[in-house]
Amino acid sequence: MSREVLLLVDALAREKNVDKAVVFDALESALASATKKRFAEESDVRVSIDRNTGEYESFRCWQVMDDETFETPDLHVKLSEARKRNPDVQLDEFIEEPLESIDFGRIGAQAAKQVIFQKIRDAEREQILSDFMERKEHLVSGTVKRIERGNAIIEFGKIEALLPRDQMIPKENMRVGDRVRAYLLRVDRSIRGPQITLSRITPEFLIKLFELEVPEVEEGLLEIVSAARDPGVRAKISVRSYDKRIDPIGTCVGMRGSRVQAVTNELAGERVDIVMWSENSATSVINALAPADVASIMVDEDNHSMDVVVEEENLAQAIGRNGQNVRLASELTGWELNIMTMEESSQKNEQEFSNVRDLFMDKLDVDVEVADILVQEGFNTLEEVAYVPLSEMLEIEALDEATVNELRSRARNALLTAAIVNEEQVEHNIEDLVKLEGMDEHTARVLAGKGISTQEQLADLAVDELVEQASIDEERANRLIMAARAPWFA
Repeated sequence: MSREVLLLVDALAREKNVDKAVVFDALESALASATKKRFAEESDVRVSIDRNTGEYESFRCWQVMDDETFETPDLHVKLSEARKRNPDVQLDEFIEEPLESIDFGRIGAQAAKQVIFQKIRDAEREQILSDFMERKEHLVSGTVKRIERGNAIIEFGKIEALLPRDQMIPKENMRVGDRVRAYLLRVDRSIRGPQITLSRITPEFLIKLFELEVPEVEEGLLEIVSAARDPGVRAKISVRSYDKRIDPIGTCVGMRGSRVQAVTNELAGERVDIVMWSENSATSVINALAPADVASIMVDEDNHSMDVVVEEENLAQAIGRNGQNVRLASELTGWELNIMTMEESSQKNEQEFSNVRDLFMDKLDVDVEVADILVQEGFNTLEEVAYVPLSEMLEIEALDEATVNELRSRARNALLTAAIVNEEQVEHNIEDLVKLEGMDEHTARVLAGKGISTQEQLADLAVDELVEQASIDEERANRLIMAARAPWFA
């Protein structure tokens, strides 16, 4: 009988091109499943096959449970009872009792075969998928095998993948048998095996299509830096060249537009704008907003945004239909873009000028004339007045050295006063938090700085939110939240 087992395993492993270990595991599951049928009640059975001899043993298993959480006697055993048999056994471990092994020839052949073949099919699918992933192929080309609830099942090679309706280009209509290209979006591992999800709307799909059409990309002469899409309508890609002799835009467009047209045809007529990437972010934004002409740009590094000023007649073109042009330009460059006219820009500058002037008049106790001088010289904050190198401030012709030193002194005093007030406010804010068991002053200050100053506010947080806000580990975050929630259960 043991020889029969080894021959079966060897034959199946060769036939299905899978590891023998997979067949052994499947056969053990089939034998265990058949053995369970000998018991009227629910049971847990383990079968172990010797990989060298083919001999196999069967065991009935019970999981060790705490006496208080003990549930089903058919599947579980109390810790106190288990330790009578094995003094060293621990919670959640298993105790086993040998069983008479079922005769291999008496197994319900069909049931065993189903278990074995299912596991082998799963292993085959996993192996095919693993080989595919190793090739790092993200652009998939296949055939629509069937349509299920609007979603398309795409077959390529021996692999099936899902193209959900929300990942198809709007208004495109797929039919069984159609050839289709898509981008490998993700692979989800589930009980039913790996599930591949495809997409035709992701920007990466557009990049891969251009890489396919433009050999210079694969050769390393060109790079498609980024892409942004309004699927089926319009898209933008940003390109750069590593060879000064190559025009990146012309290369991507192709002879008489052949390359970009091939991509457009694949994307159901989606119009693609190709723009030049630049190391200068403002230049990249100007290029991305084409064909609109930009008059000027104000860059706000702190907020990672830009105020883009255009002439009145260019405003509609810069924004685009339903904000499409500026939205795609923003996604392409990674900057938040605020489009405005010359008049709007002027009004904003005047308002900002007024706000900073009022700040200096209030905190530095100076008149309008001195405040205006500071703003006109480019000072926007008290910190700049207090800590910009003295030599730079002495270059301001309208201010003498005594005035400069006085302004710097007043700015520092104003900042110190504000810091003291803020410190007192924080001390007041953390009074409730520091009373909480497990809370320390540092963590309380960090939370207060994020607007969380009471135990009640802390109790409303989820564990992952607290981990992020306070930069603490998950276990401690859980303890603090449970302590804050204690009054809920009192």
